[in-house]
Amino acid sequence: MKRAFLLFISIFGLSFAASAQQRPLLTDDVDTTPSGAVEISVGADFFQNSKFPLSGLTGDLTRIGDVRAKIGISSNVEIQVEGVVQEFLAINSQINPSPIPLDINGNSTNDTGDFILSTKIRLRNETKNLPAIGVKFGFQMPNSNQARGIGTNQINVFGKVLLQKKFGGKNKENVSRFNVYGNLGLGIMTAPLADFTQNDVLLYGLAGIYRVNDRINIVSEVNGRANTRSGDAPLGTESIGQFRIGTQIRASGLRFDTAAVFGLTKYSPRSGFTFGVTYISPSIF
Repeated sequence: MKRAFLLFISIFGLSFAASAQQRPLLTDDVDTTPSGAVEISVGADFFQNSKFPLSGLTGDLTRIGDVRAKIGISSNVEIQVEGVVQEFLAINSQINPSPIPLDINGNSTNDTGDFILSTKIRLRNETKNLPAIGVKFGFQMPNSNQARGIGTNQINVFGKVLLQKKFGGKNKENVSRFNVYGNLGLGIMTAPLADFTQNDVLLYGLAGIYRVNDRINIVSEVNGRANTRSGDAPLGTESIGQFRIGTQIRASGLRFDTAAVFGLTKYSPRSGFTFGVTYISPSIF
């Protein structure tokens, strides 16, 4: 965990000294960061009526420093580190007694998010009739403090298959008009309140990026996880999902983004919005 944290700090520093999962979307495409290049995205999110069944809290969640950092290791492999530097929850309601002991004073709480370390590999390039294929696997680190009521402080692992197909004419930078991609995989989530128990959830995502012109893209997706148990999911492993629609705008060597967010399940935020910026460095080695 310490090494992963140091890696994150190093990447964050490189980004200021100076295509993969694309903000504001959560679904991964098959494209990888060029070999030796670093991509850094930083954003902020605001979600209304966010729900945390493990702690019994409900409220409006603000996430500052939603960081996604990637390093191209080779022509088809990249390493990713992603997570939230600080989360703030304005509590609207809570269950008494809480399912877990809480360390909260007043009607708000804050915490560091649980960071994710992963690897993405492009297995097959796209052809005229067949999509590109890739895989992504990794794990979520227990960086949060469950007593703050936002994170679960558990180690979760996942793996998923990535598919991608591009359509329409290309511009002078070889970017297609329409990019469609999807993910399907398995997440193994530790059940926080049950010893020797896990919940295997289905991971899914379907996204599209439409190039309006050389500077503006329209983006949209459905992304989430689904409980595979016949009954209720263990607390902290419930089904969640989002629909996002927004834009990407390129200017001054950066990619700015914003999107509206709408919850799709009982335990998803009701609505929200996100915005951020992405920088891709030249090769550093």
